[in-house]
Amino acid sequence: MAESSKNRTAGAARLLRKAGGTVLTGVVGVVVVRAAERGEAGSLPRRLAVGATKLGIRGARRAEVGVEKARLAAGDVRAQAYADLGEQVPPPADRSGGHDHQH
Repeated sequence: MAESSKNRTAGAARLLRKAGGTVLTGVVGVVVVRAAERGEAGSLPRRLAVGATKLGIRGARRAEVGVEKARLAAGDVRAQAYADLGEQVPPPADRSGGHDHQH
């Protein structure tokens, strides 16, 4: 019984540490955003926020390119496998179903 209580206490302490780290990260993020909002165009917090955003945009673009290359490579492998079997490659699945709004 004492062992079970000990495990629960250790688990609760771990959870509190993670929650504390998350809260601290959020507070720091809010402080940086508020400083960037108040700052002038050339202020350090503003430049840091713009720089971090640019890095995020570039990273997202690179990730999109990588995903597209992987998708095309997988399609090529699939087509080759069908060709090796002497079968016709079926057309890609229609993924527009279930989408009732515009992007």
